[in-house]
Amino acid sequence: MDNSTEHADSGRGGRRTGRGRGAAAAPPASLSPSRAADFMTCPLLYRFRVIDRLPEKPSEAAARGTVVHAVLERLFDAPAAERTAPRARALVPGEWERLLTARPELAGLFREDGAEDGEAVDGGADGAPGGEGDGGSADPARLAGWLAEAERLVERWFTLEDPARLEPAERELFVETTLDSGLRLRGIIDRVDVAPSGEVRIVDYKTGKAPRPEYAAGPLFQMKFYALVLWRLRGTVPRRLQLVYLGSGDVLTYDPAEEDLRATERKLLALWDAIRRATDSGDWRPRRNRLCDWCDHRAVCPEFGGTPPPYPLLPVAVPSGEPGGPRVPGQGRMGGV
Repeated sequence: MDNSTEHADSGRGGRRTGRGRGAAAAPPASLSPSRAADFMTCPLLYRFRVIDRLPEKPSEAAARGTVVHAVLERLFDAPAAERTAPRARALVPGEWERLLTARPELAGLFREDGAEDGEAVDGGADGAPGGEGDGGSADPARLAGWLAEAERLVERWFTLEDPARLEPAERELFVETTLDSGLRLRGIIDRVDVAPSGEVRIVDYKTGKAPRPEYAAGPLFQMKFYALVLWRLRGTVPRRLQLVYLGSGDVLTYDPAEEDLRATERKLLALWDAIRRATDSGDWRPRRNRLCDWCDHRAVCPEFGGTPPPYPLLPVAVPSGEPGGPRVPGQGRMGGV
């Protein structure tokens, strides 16, 4: 799972809290799989998340994904013989409490007061999210059902892989590399397995269902992104990319070739050029798509009659004779901070 490591993101748990009051917007400096997917899906969504950093509601599905990923990571701390389904299920409540301590606003997902699921809670002057007590107490039955579903997803994993026979080389591995062009790529890989022969397998857990074939390109692009970064870092093309869909009990694999990764690099460079042009011009086009029904930003989207907030990165005129048209200060160096 891409943990969305760019500055706009809040990590797993499903809520972006936006910029603190007074914090300056900044041009994008790197690219992760999730933000690349955002731009390909809808350039305006990319702007809202990376530049405006508009707040988004938490969701039960995203928080459950965070808990399940944490359980699958932590289970490998135990000796191989103790990596059992009952032990994994028993880790779920503790990982939820750990997440809730770090993100107390997630308690609002299970309120008894009938408010909309995941309603965003306004923070104080610094933009911090509201506390656990905002909006009513938790509904025990609703929380219990949510935890039970997380436990079912964890248990299903044991029908797809045998953790007693796995010794991951890396778990929740943060990777970052800068391409020759200057583009900085970064992300977090769920698991990296290395065979005695040295062959590398990249594994990503998905708590949803496997997509239909016509929608399979997106998750595979994410995996090729990770493979490209590891290849650039280590000099070896990963042998296998593996997607584990816990929601449907499917395992999808792909064995990349070097040319696959070169093509992925070319696609990312073209994508980054498009992002730079939009950053400079302020022209972020909305693109209506099948995910619009779940978007938090419909109220400010022109496709639904809304008006985006003022663009915080105003283009500036370049000195006479300098090619390239209007530029945003500092945007001429890809990968700069």
